[in-house]
Amino acid sequence: MVDITHKDPTLRTAVAQAIVGVSKQATIDAILQGTVPKGDVFAMSKAAGLLGVKKTADLLPDCHPLPIEFTHIDFEINELLIKVVITVKTIYKTGVEVEAMHGASIVALNMYDMLKPIDKGIEIHQIKLLEKTGGKSDIKN
Repeated sequence: MVDITHKDPTLRTAVAQAIVGVSKQATIDAILQGTVPKGDVFAMSKAAGLLGVKKTADLLPDCHPLPIEFTHIDFEINELLIKVVITVKTIYKTGVEVEAMHGASIVALNMYDMLKPIDKGIEIHQIKLLEKTGGKSDIKN
């Protein structure tokens, strides 16, 4: 791990995304109508994403365990694409961009797992950092 003992705690924010593509409108309809056999896709995926954010340091060796002050997960449907947008905040000595991207990845993987019984053509795309603020470097895409 990188030595962060000399850093001061500041508000750190990161926004990340993942895109889940489905192969047919019937999959989107099942999500919206709550008829997916494995349950409520958005609710379950949000829960998985929260765990993903919190468990990042347990799975990625160089990530510092840090207090997560806020996590928000949102979904935007555009035709056969579902955009997952996750915002993570902390007041700490290091940023939360990996936590945000990890959370977005876990949300997308959970969606894949829940939807695979009804759609064999699911794809996950564009897991990336959209914005990072706090600390020395700010990034806005």
